[in-house]
Amino acid sequence: MKRSQKDTEESARRINRRALVLGGLQAAVLVVLGARMRHMQVDQADQFRMLAEENRINLRLIPPARGLIHDRNGGLLAGNEPIYRVVIVREDAGDVAGVLARLAELIPLPPDDIERTLRETARRSSFVPITVAERLTWEQFSKVAVNAPALPGVTPEVGLSRHYPQAEDFANIVGYVGPVSEADLKALQDPDPLLQIPKFQIGKVGVEARMEKQLRGRAGSKQIEVNAVGRVMRELGRTPGDPGDNIQLTVDRRLQNFVQARLGGESAAVVVIDVNSGDLLAINSAPTFDPNLFVRGISVPDYRALLENDHNPLGNKTVQGAYPPGSTYKMVTGLAALEAGVMTPQDTVWCPGYLEVSGRRFHCWKGGGHGHVNLADALTQSCDVFFYEMSQRVGIDRINAMSTRLGLGVRHDIPLSSISEGLNPSRDWKRQRRGAEWQIGDTINASIGQGFVLTSPLQLAVMTARLATGRAVEPRLIKSVDGVETPLRGGESLGFDPVWLRHIQRGMADVSNHRRGTAYGSRIEAPDLRMAGKTGTSQVRNISVAERARGVVRNDQLPWNRRDHALFVGFAPLAAPRVAVSVVVEHGGGGSTAAAPIARDVVLGALSGGVPPLSAYPASQRGRMETLLKGLDLRDFDGPANPGRSRA
Repeated sequence: MKRSQKDTEESARRINRRALVLGGLQAAVLVVLGARMRHMQVDQADQFRMLAEENRINLRLIPPARGLIHDRNGGLLAGNEPIYRVVIVREDAGDVAGVLARLAELIPLPPDDIERTLRETARRSSFVPITVAERLTWEQFSKVAVNAPALPGVTPEVGLSRHYPQAEDFANIVGYVGPVSEADLKALQDPDPLLQIPKFQIGKVGVEARMEKQLRGRAGSKQIEVNAVGRVMRELGRTPGDPGDNIQLTVDRRLQNFVQARLGGESAAVVVIDVNSGDLLAINSAPTFDPNLFVRGISVPDYRALLENDHNPLGNKTVQGAYPPGSTYKMVTGLAALEAGVMTPQDTVWCPGYLEVSGRRFHCWKGGGHGHVNLADALTQSCDVFFYEMSQRVGIDRINAMSTRLGLGVRHDIPLSSISEGLNPSRDWKRQRRGAEWQIGDTINASIGQGFVLTSPLQLAVMTARLATGRAVEPRLIKSVDGVETPLRGGESLGFDPVWLRHIQRGMADVSNHRRGTAYGSRIEAPDLRMAGKTGTSQVRNISVAERARGVVRNDQLPWNRRDHALFVGFAPLAAPRVAVSVVVEHGGGGSTAAAPIARDVVLGALSGGVPPLSAYPASQRGRMETLLKGLDLRDFDGPANPGRSRA
């Protein structure tokens, strides 16, 4: 059927209207898209540029230089030294085995190291650098650098590593650093991102560990451009980090070296403290070890030798060791009895060689006894029976309180690892820990530093400093941090009656200067340097009634580990005390023969600032002492200066 003209015109009008609507909609969409594109390209350009930059630019940490550690006079104890290493990138090397073979012609590269490198390159991404060798000499490093064009993928690098120029002398104080372990990371609640860097080193023991945060510093950063698969293309910029704080200790490296040399092959500990400031001038534990071995990677045989050594070189005996103080504890009992008013300095006790209590005999070290002795005699000759008697009069409660007052049974706050609290026994302690009541025999044993009593050499040095001054001397090991002085602690009066304290000091003076004193053979002849002290011998085995009846076996007839410990504590000079010292020689036998001679030499070394002058010794001993002192293996601190390792 033929459409009319009218229908045709109406249809055309509808099509035109639809076309206009559709065109309008298309135009609107184009306008919206254009506006959106303009908004994204112009208004949001910075935001999208930043997102793009984040996708192609990585931020990597730069390890900071570790802070330096110095002695009280500025001598370097722990520094940083440059090390030279070689790394290889598999992607650039191509034939890794061939490149390593050529590299082995230039530097020592054992087969084991080559195999390790091949395993590492195969295991890791092709663009990750793998360390082939480190701690190269300058000559070896130069050879690699010169031949770099013939060694594709090989890059020589320079870094920093910890170095301990005093080696063994400060191992048990400064400690050492080592790579971060999984255990280290688990122990930290909020670990520093630095610790995630491969082979990053942190303090493991000693000051290095206890002052880790101050020494570590803050990381720097560098911006690197990477491609789509994370390969480094170029470095765009870097921000340097903050080096760790420099730390100055109170110890004197000359004195520390002298004491370490004087201890020789003994298993022993020595602590020297300034009685006026509390500064620790020397802290020696022998034998010792070279901490540089741990930084460089100690071998299995070397580490096994340290672990299996029965003299325990890895332990710091000065703060970790807990020993019966023996007769060095007698000043505690004597001062407690004086203060309690249960005796006067003139009171005497009859010593027949033992004291019988409740059917049990407590023996004096001198089998025949000392006869009538007062306080001064008892300290001078180290009579046990006198203090057995006094302990019954004064009781364990007052002895315990006096012990605490003098710094025993207290964990002194210095930044060293595993500091022992020792043991200052009491009635409550025995009831709680042993499930038993305190007995009179416990008091008698404690009165002469045996039984349950345990002390560290550090505590004994603090005790002696307090006896020398009557003040609450507190030990200090950190002198300053980045030039800021560490405040002194303590120093207030302990409230002792000066008269009673002088009687204790007089008895200690006679120990070293009276002909009947147990340390008279180790006296100091020079009047202005004379020493007061107290010997001690602590048993490490029980002596049975049968053995005592047939004769006690001498120490030199026993195996080393069953011999008595030898102890000595002292201060000097008598007129105006400056230093106090404690010495413990493990299984040394007797305090008068093993510990007192060392203590005298250490005191003279501390007071003279170097090797003791021969004039300070009795004339009859000078020849022997000259030979001994000349035979010590001492460092030459006045020779060519150590090329101080900057932390920069």
